[in-house]
Amino acid sequence: MKYLVLVPDGAGDEEIHMLGDKTPLQVAEIDTINQLAQKGLVGMVRTIPPGIAPGSDAANLSVMGYDPTVYHTGRSPLEAVSMGISMSDTDVAFRTNLVTLKGEGSYEDLVIADHSSGDITSEEAKVLIEAVNARFGTDTIQFYPGVSYRHAMIVKNGNTNYELTPPHDVLTQRAGDHLPKGEGSDFITKMMRDSYALLSEHPVNKEREKKGLNPANSIWIWGQGKKPKLSSFYDKYNIKGTAISAVDLIKGIALCAGLQSVDVEGATGTIHTNFEGKAQAAIEEYKKGQDFVYLHIEAPDECSHQGDLEGKIKSMELIDKKVLKPILDYLYGTGEAFRILIVPDHRTPIKIRTHSADPVPYVIYDSAKETPSDSNKTFSESAGEKGRFFNSGYELADFFFA
Repeated sequence: MKYLVLVPDGAGDEEIHMLGDKTPLQVAEIDTINQLAQKGLVGMVRTIPPGIAPGSDAANLSVMGYDPTVYHTGRSPLEAVSMGISMSDTDVAFRTNLVTLKGEGSYEDLVIADHSSGDITSEEAKVLIEAVNARFGTDTIQFYPGVSYRHAMIVKNGNTNYELTPPHDVLTQRAGDHLPKGEGSDFITKMMRDSYALLSEHPVNKEREKKGLNPANSIWIWGQGKKPKLSSFYDKYNIKGTAISAVDLIKGIALCAGLQSVDVEGATGTIHTNFEGKAQAAIEEYKKGQDFVYLHIEAPDECSHQGDLEGKIKSMELIDKKVLKPILDYLYGTGEAFRILIVPDHRTPIKIRTHSADPVPYVIYDSAKETPSDSNKTFSESAGEKGRFFNSGYELADFFFA
Protein backbone atom coordinates (compact mmCIF):
# COMPACT_ATOMS: atom_id res chain seq x y z
CA MET A 1 0.00 0.00 0.00
CA LYS A 2 1.26 3.47 -0.93
CA TYR A 3 0.08 6.66 0.75
CA LEU A 4 0.00 10.29 -0.39
CA VAL A 5 -0.98 13.25 1.78
CA LEU A 6 -1.32 16.31 -0.44
CA VAL A 7 -1.52 19.58 1.50
CA PRO A 8 -2.52 22.68 -0.50
CA ASP A 9 -1.62 25.14 2.25
CA GLY A 10 -4.35 27.63 3.10
CA ALA A 11 -6.66 26.47 0.29
CA GLY A 12 -9.79 26.59 2.45
CA ASP A 13 -11.73 29.84 2.32
CA GLU A 14 -15.12 31.49 2.70
CA GLU A 15 -17.85 32.31 0.20
CA ILE A 16 -16.85 35.35 -1.87
CA HIS A 17 -19.47 37.62 -3.41
CA MET A 18 -17.50 38.31 -6.61
CA LEU A 19 -17.37 34.52 -7.17
CA GLY A 20 -21.15 34.28 -7.01
CA ASP A 21 -21.04 33.49 -3.29
CA LYS A 22 -18.80 30.51 -3.91
CA THR A 23 -15.36 29.70 -2.50
CA PRO A 24 -12.14 29.48 -4.55
CA LEU A 25 -12.27 25.66 -4.27
CA GLN A 26 -15.78 25.64 -5.72
CA VAL A 27 -14.85 27.66 -8.81
CA ALA A 28 -11.37 26.24 -9.46
CA GLU A 29 -11.10 23.68 -12.27
CA ILE A 30 -9.75 20.81 -10.19
CA ASP A 31 -11.15 17.87 -12.12
CA THR A 32 -8.59 15.32 -10.92
CA ILE A 33 -9.23 16.06 -7.25
CA ASN A 34 -12.98 16.09 -7.71
CA GLN A 35 -12.93 12.75 -9.56
CA LEU A 36 -11.25 11.23 -6.50
CA ALA A 37 -13.80 12.92 -4.25
CA GLN A 38 -16.68 11.43 -6.23
CA LYS A 39 -15.35 7.91 -5.61
CA GLY A 40 -14.02 8.48 -2.12
CA LEU A 41 -14.85 10.15 1.18
CA VAL A 42 -15.34 13.86 1.75
CA GLY A 43 -15.78 15.67 5.02
CA MET A 44 -14.41 18.33 7.33
CA VAL A 45 -11.64 18.30 9.91
CA ARG A 46 -10.59 20.68 12.67
CA THR A 47 -6.80 20.92 12.38
CA ILE A 48 -6.32 23.69 14.97
CA PRO A 49 -7.15 22.77 18.59
CA PRO A 50 -8.98 25.36 20.71
CA GLY A 51 -6.59 27.76 22.39
CA ILE A 52 -3.80 27.35 19.82
CA ALA A 53 -3.06 30.01 17.22
CA PRO A 54 -4.02 28.93 13.67
CA GLY A 55 -0.49 28.61 12.32
CA SER A 56 1.00 26.19 9.83
CA ASP A 57 3.16 24.74 12.59
CA ALA A 58 0.29 23.42 14.71
CA ALA A 59 -1.83 22.60 11.65
CA ASN A 60 0.78 20.48 9.89
CA LEU A 61 1.71 18.69 13.10
CA SER A 62 -1.96 17.81 13.39
CA VAL A 63 -2.36 16.63 9.79
CA MET A 64 0.80 14.53 10.12
CA GLY A 65 -0.68 12.72 13.11
CA TYR A 66 0.66 14.65 16.11
CA ASP A 67 -1.47 16.34 18.77
CA PRO A 68 -0.35 20.01 18.84
CA THR A 69 -1.40 20.32 22.47
CA VAL A 70 1.29 17.75 23.26
CA TYR A 71 4.01 18.35 20.66
CA HIS A 72 3.81 22.01 19.68
CA THR A 73 6.76 24.04 21.02
CA GLY A 74 6.71 26.92 18.53
CA ARG A 75 7.22 27.45 14.82
CA SER A 76 10.80 28.61 14.55
CA PRO A 77 12.49 25.65 16.28
CA LEU A 78 10.95 23.31 13.71
CA GLU A 79 12.34 25.51 10.95
CA ALA A 80 15.72 25.61 12.69
CA VAL A 81 15.90 21.80 12.56
CA SER A 82 15.38 21.90 8.80
CA MET A 83 18.05 24.58 8.41
CA GLY A 84 20.58 22.35 10.17
CA ILE A 85 20.93 24.67 13.16
CA SER A 86 22.16 22.92 16.27
CA MET A 87 20.08 23.85 19.35
CA SER A 88 20.60 23.03 23.00
CA ASP A 89 17.60 22.42 25.24
CA THR A 90 17.89 25.96 26.62
CA ASP A 91 18.22 27.73 23.27
CA VAL A 92 15.21 29.59 21.90
CA ALA A 93 14.57 29.97 18.18
CA PHE A 94 12.65 32.91 16.70
CA ARG A 95 11.28 33.23 13.17
CA THR A 96 12.79 36.30 11.56
CA ASN A 97 10.88 37.65 8.56
CA LEU A 98 12.28 40.18 6.14
CA VAL A 99 9.32 42.52 5.72
CA THR A 100 8.43 45.69 3.85
CA LEU A 101 7.40 48.70 5.93
CA LYS A 102 6.00 51.78 4.21
CA GLY A 103 5.04 55.28 5.25
CA GLU A 104 6.64 58.25 6.95
CA GLY A 105 7.56 59.20 10.48
CA SER A 106 8.86 56.98 13.27
CA TYR A 107 9.20 53.21 13.04
CA GLU A 108 6.00 52.88 15.07
CA ASP A 109 4.06 54.89 12.48
CA LEU A 110 5.13 52.78 9.50
CA VAL A 111 2.67 50.31 7.98
CA ILE A 112 3.36 46.58 7.56
CA ALA A 113 2.91 46.47 3.79
CA ASP A 114 4.33 43.05 2.85
CA HIS A 115 5.28 40.14 5.13
CA SER A 116 7.43 38.57 2.37
CA SER A 117 9.19 41.61 0.86
CA GLY A 118 7.79 40.82 -2.57
CA ASP A 119 8.87 37.16 -2.27
CA ILE A 120 12.48 38.24 -2.09
CA THR A 121 14.96 35.72 -3.50
CA SER A 122 16.95 33.56 -1.11
CA GLU A 123 20.18 34.93 -2.58
CA GLU A 124 19.25 38.55 -1.86
CA ALA A 125 17.88 37.65 1.56
CA LYS A 126 21.07 35.84 2.55
CA VAL A 127 23.09 39.02 1.99
CA LEU A 128 20.65 41.04 4.11
CA ILE A 129 20.54 38.53 6.97
CA GLU A 130 24.33 38.40 7.02
CA ALA A 131 24.29 42.19 7.39
CA VAL A 132 21.77 41.89 10.20
CA ASN A 133 23.91 39.30 11.97
CA ALA A 134 27.03 41.43 11.58
CA ARG A 135 25.21 44.32 13.23
CA PHE A 136 23.17 42.57 15.93
CA GLY A 137 24.82 39.19 16.41
CA THR A 138 26.57 38.52 19.76
CA ASP A 139 27.89 35.58 21.73
CA THR A 140 24.29 34.79 22.69
CA ILE A 141 22.33 35.95 19.60
CA GLN A 142 22.87 34.69 16.05
CA PHE A 143 20.86 35.07 12.85
CA TYR A 144 20.73 32.35 10.18
CA PRO A 145 19.56 32.70 6.55
CA GLY A 146 16.72 30.50 5.32
CA VAL A 147 14.49 30.50 2.23
CA SER A 148 13.16 33.72 0.68
CA TYR A 149 11.84 35.94 3.50
CA ARG A 150 11.93 33.20 6.20
CA HIS A 151 14.94 33.20 8.54
CA ALA A 152 15.91 32.33 12.11
CA MET A 153 17.35 33.96 15.21
CA ILE A 154 18.76 31.73 17.97
CA VAL A 155 19.12 33.07 21.52
CA LYS A 156 21.19 31.05 23.98
CA ASN A 157 19.45 30.47 27.32
CA GLY A 158 16.53 32.41 25.91
CA ASN A 159 13.03 33.18 27.09
CA THR A 160 9.79 32.28 25.32
CA ASN A 161 7.45 34.40 27.45
CA TYR A 162 6.94 37.17 24.94
CA GLU A 163 3.87 38.23 23.01
CA LEU A 164 5.05 38.35 19.39
CA THR A 165 2.78 38.89 16.40
CA PRO A 166 3.10 37.18 12.98
CA PRO A 167 3.41 39.95 10.37
CA HIS A 168 0.98 38.25 7.98
CA ASP A 169 -1.71 38.63 10.66
CA VAL A 170 -1.46 42.43 10.68
CA LEU A 171 -0.85 43.47 7.08
CA THR A 172 -1.66 47.13 6.30
CA GLN A 173 -1.64 47.91 10.03
CA ARG A 174 0.59 50.25 12.02
CA ALA A 175 3.82 48.58 13.17
CA GLY A 176 3.73 50.33 16.54
CA ASP A 177 0.49 48.58 17.44
CA HIS A 178 2.09 45.14 17.16
CA LEU A 179 5.58 45.44 18.58
CA PRO A 180 6.86 42.81 21.05
CA LYS A 181 5.35 42.75 24.51
CA GLY A 182 6.37 41.06 27.73
CA GLU A 183 9.09 41.46 30.32
CA GLY A 184 12.52 41.50 28.71
CA SER A 185 11.27 41.91 25.13
CA ASP A 186 12.81 45.36 24.65
CA PHE A 187 15.93 43.90 23.00
CA ILE A 188 13.77 42.41 20.25
CA THR A 189 11.96 45.70 19.64
CA LYS A 190 15.28 47.56 19.49
CA MET A 191 16.72 45.19 16.88
CA MET A 192 13.58 45.46 14.75
CA ARG A 193 13.59 49.25 14.96
CA ASP A 194 17.34 49.58 14.31
CA SER A 195 17.17 47.12 11.39
CA TYR A 196 15.01 49.58 9.47
CA ALA A 197 17.82 52.15 9.36
CA LEU A 198 20.33 49.46 8.44
CA LEU A 199 18.33 47.71 5.71
CA SER A 200 16.68 50.75 4.13
CA GLU A 201 20.08 51.93 2.91
CA HIS A 202 21.44 48.52 1.94
CA PRO A 203 22.51 48.20 -1.73
CA VAL A 204 20.32 45.10 -2.18
CA ASN A 205 17.23 47.11 -1.29
CA LYS A 206 18.29 50.13 -3.31
CA GLU A 207 18.55 47.85 -6.33
CA ARG A 208 15.14 46.28 -5.60
CA GLU A 209 13.55 49.71 -5.42
CA LYS A 210 15.06 50.64 -8.79
CA LYS A 211 13.31 47.58 -10.23
CA GLY A 212 9.99 48.55 -8.64
CA LEU A 213 10.20 45.71 -6.09
CA ASN A 214 9.33 45.90 -2.42
CA PRO A 215 12.44 46.45 -0.28
CA ALA A 216 13.16 44.09 2.62
CA ASN A 217 13.69 47.05 4.92
CA SER A 218 13.06 45.56 8.36
CA ILE A 219 13.31 42.33 10.29
CA TRP A 220 10.18 41.17 12.11
CA ILE A 221 10.68 38.64 14.91
CA TRP A 222 8.06 36.14 16.11
CA GLY A 223 7.25 32.39 16.41
CA GLN A 224 9.54 31.66 19.38
CA GLY A 225 10.05 28.17 20.82
CA LYS A 226 12.46 25.59 22.18
CA LYS A 227 13.83 22.43 20.59
CA PRO A 228 10.95 20.06 19.64
CA LYS A 229 10.74 16.36 20.49
CA LEU A 230 8.42 14.29 18.29
CA SER A 231 7.79 10.58 18.57
CA SER A 232 8.78 8.44 15.58
CA PHE A 233 6.36 8.46 12.64
CA TYR A 234 7.47 4.93 11.75
CA ASP A 235 6.79 3.68 15.27
CA LYS A 236 3.36 5.30 15.12
CA TYR A 237 2.20 4.00 11.74
CA ASN A 238 4.83 1.43 10.65
CA ILE A 239 5.28 3.37 7.42
CA LYS A 240 8.45 4.79 5.82
CA GLY A 241 7.95 8.23 4.38
CA THR A 242 9.30 11.42 2.85
CA ALA A 243 8.19 15.04 3.05
CA ILE A 244 8.47 17.36 0.07
CA SER A 245 8.11 21.10 0.66
CA ALA A 246 9.79 24.40 -0.07
CA VAL A 247 9.10 25.49 3.50
CA ASP A 248 11.62 24.85 6.29
CA LEU A 249 8.79 24.36 8.79
CA ILE A 250 7.50 21.24 7.02
CA LYS A 251 11.00 19.85 6.54
CA GLY A 252 11.67 20.39 10.24
CA ILE A 253 8.54 18.52 11.32
CA ALA A 254 9.48 15.66 9.00
CA LEU A 255 13.04 15.40 10.27
CA CYS A 256 11.92 15.54 13.91
CA ALA A 257 9.48 12.70 13.17
CA GLY A 258 12.16 10.55 11.56
CA LEU A 259 10.90 11.05 8.00
CA GLN A 260 13.10 11.84 5.02
CA SER A 261 13.02 15.28 3.40
CA VAL A 262 13.99 16.07 -0.18
CA ASP A 263 14.57 19.44 -1.80
CA VAL A 264 13.23 20.25 -5.25
CA GLU A 265 15.13 22.65 -7.49
CA GLY A 266 12.99 25.69 -8.24
CA ALA A 267 10.61 25.10 -5.31
CA THR A 268 9.87 28.58 -3.98
CA GLY A 269 6.79 28.37 -1.77
CA THR A 270 4.91 30.68 -4.16
CA ILE A 271 2.70 30.24 -7.23
CA HIS A 272 5.92 30.38 -9.27
CA THR A 273 7.18 27.15 -7.74
CA ASN A 274 8.30 24.06 -9.66
CA PHE A 275 5.02 22.11 -9.58
CA GLU A 276 6.22 19.48 -12.05
CA GLY A 277 9.42 18.98 -10.09
CA LYS A 278 7.51 18.30 -6.89
CA ALA A 279 5.38 15.67 -8.63
CA GLN A 280 8.44 13.98 -10.08
CA ALA A 281 10.19 14.04 -6.71
CA ALA A 282 7.21 12.25 -5.14
CA ILE A 283 7.25 9.60 -7.86
CA GLU A 284 10.99 9.07 -7.36
CA GLU A 285 10.47 8.54 -3.64
CA TYR A 286 7.91 5.80 -4.34
CA LYS A 287 10.33 4.20 -6.80
CA LYS A 288 13.00 4.18 -4.08
CA GLY A 289 10.70 2.15 -1.85
CA GLN A 290 9.07 4.76 0.32
CA ASP A 291 5.52 3.95 1.43
CA PHE A 292 4.39 7.50 2.07
CA VAL A 293 4.87 11.01 0.69
CA TYR A 294 3.76 14.16 2.50
CA LEU A 295 3.56 16.70 -0.29
CA HIS A 296 3.09 20.27 0.92
CA ILE A 297 2.49 23.16 -1.48
CA GLU A 298 2.52 26.68 -0.09
CA ALA A 299 1.18 28.58 -3.11
CA PRO A 300 -2.53 28.94 -2.14
CA ASP A 301 -1.53 30.30 1.27
CA GLU A 302 0.89 32.86 -0.13
CA CYS A 303 -1.69 34.04 -2.66
CA SER A 304 -4.19 34.45 0.18
CA HIS A 305 -1.76 36.53 2.22
CA GLN A 306 -1.21 38.76 -0.80
CA GLY A 307 -4.97 39.11 -1.38
CA ASP A 308 -4.51 37.51 -4.81
CA LEU A 309 -7.83 35.76 -5.48
CA GLU A 310 -7.03 34.94 -9.10
CA GLY A 311 -3.69 33.49 -8.05
CA LYS A 312 -5.27 31.37 -5.32
CA ILE A 313 -7.68 29.80 -7.79
CA LYS A 314 -4.91 29.32 -10.37
CA SER A 315 -2.62 27.70 -7.81
CA MET A 316 -5.22 25.02 -7.05
CA GLU A 317 -5.63 24.34 -10.76
CA LEU A 318 -1.87 23.95 -11.15
CA ILE A 319 -1.73 21.59 -8.17
CA ASP A 320 -4.52 19.53 -9.72
CA LYS A 321 -3.00 19.28 -13.20
CA LYS A 322 0.75 19.46 -12.67
CA VAL A 323 1.11 17.71 -9.31
CA LEU A 324 -1.72 15.33 -8.51
CA LYS A 325 -2.48 14.04 -12.02
CA PRO A 326 1.04 12.75 -12.85
CA ILE A 327 1.37 11.16 -9.40
CA LEU A 328 -2.04 9.54 -9.78
CA ASP A 329 -1.14 8.22 -13.24
CA TYR A 330 2.04 6.72 -11.80
CA LEU A 331 0.28 5.08 -8.86
CA TYR A 332 -2.39 3.55 -11.09
CA GLY A 333 0.35 2.28 -13.37
CA THR A 334 2.10 0.35 -10.59
CA GLY A 335 -0.92 -1.86 -9.99
CA GLU A 336 -0.38 -1.51 -6.25
CA ALA A 337 -3.17 -0.33 -3.95
CA PHE A 338 -2.87 3.25 -2.71
CA ARG A 339 -4.62 5.85 -0.60
CA ILE A 340 -4.64 9.60 -1.09
CA LEU A 341 -5.59 12.27 1.46
CA ILE A 342 -6.03 15.82 0.17
CA VAL A 343 -6.45 18.38 2.95
CA PRO A 344 -5.41 21.99 3.58
CA ASP A 345 -3.54 22.49 6.84
CA HIS A 346 -5.81 25.46 7.62
CA ARG A 347 -7.97 28.06 5.95
CA THR A 348 -6.48 31.34 4.78
CA PRO A 349 -9.50 33.40 3.71
CA ILE A 350 -8.81 36.07 1.11
CA LYS A 351 -11.04 38.46 3.05
CA ILE A 352 -8.79 38.55 6.12
CA ARG A 353 -5.47 37.59 4.40
CA THR A 354 -4.40 35.49 7.36
CA HIS A 355 -5.05 32.07 8.90
CA SER A 356 -8.34 30.90 10.35
CA ALA A 357 -9.00 28.10 12.85
CA ASP A 358 -12.20 27.05 11.08
CA PRO A 359 -12.44 23.41 9.93
CA VAL A 360 -11.17 22.55 6.44
CA PRO A 361 -12.48 20.11 3.81
CA TYR A 362 -10.74 16.85 3.03
CA VAL A 363 -10.88 14.08 0.42
CA ILE A 364 -9.82 10.48 1.04
CA TYR A 365 -9.49 8.12 -1.90
CA ASP A 366 -8.68 4.42 -1.57
CA SER A 367 -7.97 2.65 -4.87
CA ALA A 368 -9.07 -0.65 -3.34
CA LYS A 369 -12.32 0.70 -1.89
CA GLU A 370 -13.89 2.97 -4.48
CA THR A 371 -17.43 4.04 -3.66
CA PRO A 372 -20.14 4.50 -6.33
CA SER A 373 -19.46 7.77 -8.15
CA ASP A 374 -21.39 10.71 -6.71
CA SER A 375 -21.12 14.06 -8.51
CA ASN A 376 -22.31 15.87 -5.38
CA LYS A 377 -19.06 14.99 -3.63
CA THR A 378 -16.35 17.55 -4.39
CA PHE A 379 -13.30 19.00 -2.70
CA SER A 380 -15.06 22.02 -1.24
CA GLU A 381 -16.26 23.45 2.03
CA SER A 382 -19.96 22.98 1.22
CA ALA A 383 -19.60 19.33 0.19
CA GLY A 384 -17.32 18.62 3.14
CA GLU A 385 -19.92 19.88 5.58
CA LYS A 386 -22.21 17.04 4.48
CA GLY A 387 -19.58 14.36 5.15
CA ARG A 388 -17.81 12.91 8.16
CA PHE A 389 -16.38 15.37 10.66
CA PHE A 390 -13.09 14.78 12.50
CA ASN A 391 -12.48 16.87 15.59
CA SER A 392 -8.70 16.83 15.10
CA GLY A 393 -6.20 16.39 12.30
CA TYR A 394 -4.38 13.62 14.12
CA GLU A 395 -7.61 11.62 14.38
CA LEU A 396 -8.03 12.02 10.61
CA ALA A 397 -4.44 10.82 10.13
CA ASP A 398 -5.07 7.78 12.34
CA PHE A 399 -8.15 6.96 10.28
CA PHE A 400 -6.30 7.46 6.98
CA PHE A 401 -3.34 5.26 7.88
CA ALA A 402 -5.37 2.58 9.71
